[in-house]
Amino acid sequence: MLPEIVTPIPGPRSLELAQKLHRYESQNVTYLAEDFPIFWQRAEGTNVWDADGNRFLDLTSAFGVCGLGHTHPAVRSALVAQSADLMHAMGDVHPTAVKAELCRQLSAMTFERWNAGYGKVVLGNSGSDAVEAALKTSLLYTGKPGVIAFTGGYHGLGLGALSTVGIPYFRDPFRAQLKDFARLVPYPFGPAGDLDRLRLQIELLISETDIGCILVEPIQGRGGCVVPPPDFLPMLRWVCDEQGVLLVIDEIYTGFNRTGALFACEEARVVPDLLCVGKGLTGGFPLSACIGGAEIMDAWPPSTGEALHTSTFLGNPMGCAMALASMAEHAKPETTGLVQVHGRRLKTALEKLKSPHIWHVRGRGLMLGVELIDTDGTPYTDLAIAIVKRALQDGILLLADGPDSNVLSITPPFTINDEEIAFVAARIQEYLTLLPGSIS
Repeated sequence: MLPEIVTPIPGPRSLELAQKLHRYESQNVTYLAEDFPIFWQRAEGTNVWDADGNRFLDLTSAFGVCGLGHTHPAVRSALVAQSADLMHAMGDVHPTAVKAELCRQLSAMTFERWNAGYGKVVLGNSGSDAVEAALKTSLLYTGKPGVIAFTGGYHGLGLGALSTVGIPYFRDPFRAQLKDFARLVPYPFGPAGDLDRLRLQIELLISETDIGCILVEPIQGRGGCVVPPPDFLPMLRWVCDEQGVLLVIDEIYTGFNRTGALFACEEARVVPDLLCVGKGLTGGFPLSACIGGAEIMDAWPPSTGEALHTSTFLGNPMGCAMALASMAEHAKPETTGLVQVHGRRLKTALEKLKSPHIWHVRGRGLMLGVELIDTDGTPYTDLAIAIVKRALQDGILLLADGPDSNVLSITPPFTINDEEIAFVAARIQEYLTLLPGSIS
């Protein structure tokens, strides 16, 4: 459904809640201004309702989590049924049957489906957890602590994962606490990046440093929806095989049909050594996973009664039940087909936008970005932020991504329809004709 605004945005209830949050939450967490944010009350499909009764069209899928749609019926039913029986267990001491089944299904959906043996799993609570499990696995298997990661990369903000993040904004305040085990190289852009030069740079780093793995996103998310050349992942796979280095693919954002394939690495016909997933795994519960080939994952020693890597909520039964329901939906060919069809229509609509400030429309499936530049060729951050705020007034939820926050990030639920696509394109076209100071 299209947006419906019944009170000013933010409305009185949202403003009241913002005051409470300002008083009691760390001031660094939630951005608060007179015209931002709204407070979510409920959601269904492509729509979100705020605490004041306004209906919004969600182009974020809540950070890419709700690809199947908000409160998807099958996922909701799994949560309700599981919560009636058991809400919490002891994941690494006395686990549940649903945890065992989820691990089996994650293996079946990845390494077994790729005819690459079977996989073993470390579950976590966030994307950062999954990445840190992969980094630990790499060290245990190779004996080498070094990691090659990429500029613009985003792998979470835990201190281990943060060392690999290629966006200075997140790393710089905490450099004094970070161990310098990651080496950053440029993430290639476009259909014909200079992969030969990048390969030589990577090979030199491997020869000079104790590199255990290469950590990479198949398409960068927070980095601004950056799509690499088609031969990028195959080149990394070849280098890893030649040099005895593990390939860790971070599909926390791209996984589970976001790009029009179940996993984005499949489009390049590349099988990783370790795969990190989250976000769309459950459709709304904090659960993630690092999945690896059994031989590699068996570098972890058998538990003697005290796990080396665990957490209180590991394998939460409600999250596992939601993940199984979500994965069953993602495994259906019609889900993948829906993303491909709606992704093509949305991208075509965005490519028809007319503005001297559009530098590039890029992405795959329903992971799309519109990069904005000023007349001098610099990132037009002010315009992107102004559009995000103006869209909110019209009932559209948008985000600005990229190291300079100048890329409109458009990652809607897969069920977005033609009427909603036309509405979004028309509104963005309208915003692009205005200057940041005049968008209000």
